[in-house]
Amino acid sequence: MRLIDTHTHIYLEQFDEDREEMIQRALGSSVEQFFLPNIDSSSIARMLEVEEAWPGRCFAMMGLHPCSVKDNFEEELAIVREWLDERPFCAVGEIGIDLYWDKSFFEQQKEAFLQQVEWAKELGAPIVIHSREATDVLIELVEQVKDERLSGVFHCFSGTEEQARRIIGLGFYLGIGGVVTFKNAGLDKVMEKIGLEHVVLETDAPYLAPVPRRGKRNESAYVRLVAEKLAAIKGLSFREVAEVTTKNAERLFPAAAAVKDGIPED
Repeated sequence: MRLIDTHTHIYLEQFDEDREEMIQRALGSSVEQFFLPNIDSSSIARMLEVEEAWPGRCFAMMGLHPCSVKDNFEEELAIVREWLDERPFCAVGEIGIDLYWDKSFFEQQKEAFLQQVEWAKELGAPIVIHSREATDVLIELVEQVKDERLSGVFHCFSGTEEQARRIIGLGFYLGIGGVVTFKNAGLDKVMEKIGLEHVVLETDAPYLAPVPRRGKRNESAYVRLVAEKLAAIKGLSFREVAEVTTKNAERLFPAAAAVKDGIPED
């Protein structure tokens, strides 16, 4: 039985004091692989160092996070493109639109998102979408550019059933993390009506720790808490949730399936 954390920032400084121990805790909780979304040019070196330190376990993405889209976003995009030309990445991400913190770069965020979508289609890579306060906008943008080359996941999904079904209709997965355990978020009610075949698990560590760790630093071991909550919501066993969501992650990120039998023993 395996779990996959499809979205975790374990390369960030919040883990500098105990990264090795944190990863061992995750492995002890059946979380065997970790997918690392990039933020901007400042995060690339740290992310790649973690990927190199845990081959077959950690997989780097390449993209420009919408919160890093500022006046110099074209320079940042050029760096993303250089890296995409340099070597393979498991996905283009995380990319999208964030209207929670700052709406002043909305048009630039759209431009950056659409450019990176085109690169993903060109390379045959999935996209990992950040959609804070912008889910409907991003669904509409994906609907406009969707073709058979485009696949991906709406990371940290916390929307409505209608939004979930529109995303599923695009052939995209829902990234479900700690929010599903929050008492008043309402995501548990949505997930009662959505089949697990459309779901991948994530933590977004170090952010959004699930209950009963809410308010503390999140870490990849806690993806097990997300799986357990989904099992309770769906009336399924933990094993069933683990098997279905892991297969989904392997479809989304073929790199995971390609190396799973060759993961080194710890």
